Order: sequence, then C-alpha cells, then structure tokens
Amino acid sequence: YQIEGSSLYLEVGNKITIIDLIYGLILRSGNDAAVLLASNLSSSIEDFVLLMNNKAKEIGMKNTTFHNPSGLDIFDEGNLSTTYDMSLLMAYCLNNPLFREISSTKYYKTPLKGQWKNKNKLLFDYDYCISGKTGYTKKARRTLITSSEKNQQLLVCCTFDCGSDFAFHKKMYENVY
Repeated sequence: YQIEGSSLYLEVGNKITIIDLIYGLILRSGNDAAVLLASNLSSSIEDFVLLMNNKAKEIGMKNTTFHNPSGLDIFDEGNLSTTYDMSLLMAYCLNNPLFREISSTKYYKTPLKGQWKNKNKLLFDYDYCISGKTGYTKKARRTLITSSEKNQQLLVCCTFDCGSDFAFHKKMYENVY
C-alpha cells in the first residue's frame, strides 16, 4: 500500500502500541499510522474503509464517501466530504473521552523519536480550544476541524481551503461566545 505525505516514519521492527499509533495519527497526521491501524484492526484496508463508510452513514454523514484510511487523494479519489459532514463526525468523536484526551494533547512522548507536537495551533493559541485535526491534500488543500468549549457551550468549526484557517476558527468561536 503506497503512503506519502505526513508520516511517523515507521520502520519494520518498530515496536509501537495502538495508542501510540493513534496519537501519531491525530497529532502528526501520520498517514503510515492510518494504514497500519486499518490493516491491523480489520481483515483488510478495503474492509476497514467499508467500516468507515458504514459509520459515516450511521451518524448521518450523507455527503461523504471514504476511499482510504488516510484521506490522501494521490492514488485514488481521496475521501470526499463536506464541512457539515466533517462537523458531524467531530461531534460524534467528542463523545469519546479517549478521543478528547488524545486530540487535546499538546505534546506526546513517542516511543520512536522524542516527542510529537500537535499540529493544531489553536490548542496553543486559544484557551477554549479543546480538540482538532489539521489536514492537507492536493485536491482539498488545507483542512481544519476544531472544537472549543466555553461556559459549557461546545462548538465545532470546519474549513476546507481556508488560508487563514486558525484565525478564522478563533474569530468564529469568539463571534458566538
């Protein structure tokens, strides 16, 4: 299976746990971690993608089709979605305490090479940001989904191809709060 873009630079013989892979996937956008997780958590990558599409339908993502576990659009059509559907996915994921913990982590000590720093700059620059995931593909360009919480009000913001996405998210949150 071909992998490009952001990577954890996993090598044959590395010893790494599933939790470490998930941290690398969320904090560092490790495409190699996405493929390794998919191939180990299902009978095949194709079966894992089928599970992804079934979950998307289950949670109401009507305009989403997943083609691979990483989202890359180099070798196939990539994952097709809308900002609304991605916001539904984030809202769903935020119900999982482990997801909240991992996606809100600023730094993670890796068993491979030092530590990983979360690519979500809002975690460092905006006190109310509690979660998020950055992304980039040639077709979709920059993608960012974040969540914030203030006064027990939870918000999600998602943008595709927005050059000043971090500032835009912060401004949208402040407009509501």
